[in-house]
Amino acid sequence: MARRRKRKSRRRLEGRKILEHIPQFSIDSGEDKPVTAARKFIHSSGIVPPALLLVRRNEHTTDRYFWAEKGLFGAQYVEENHFLFPSLRPQEETPEPRYEFAGSVR
Repeated sequence: MARRRKRKSRRRLEGRKILEHIPQFSIDSGEDKPVTAARKFIHSSGIVPPALLLVRRNEHTTDRYFWAEKGLFGAQYVEENHFLFPSLRPQEETPEPRYEFAGSVR
């Protein structure tokens, strides 16, 4: 019997593309739990949000966290809900000047 492919969420793919453009830091968790290691690294390095932290738990597993103004989140949650994070919104360029005419329009 043929296996069906799992459907890729467009919203999550869009979030993943957005996260590719922010700074990433790779650390090793050591004796701490991965989230504790990430928090200690953020505190000691003075990282400013937004940032993506890749915390290596062991030789096979790496946990991904997103450091935002609101706190530390799992990267998968942020990929799916990227619109909730103001720091991930694209910076709008300076708006085009609007031309207004002084005369009356008939």
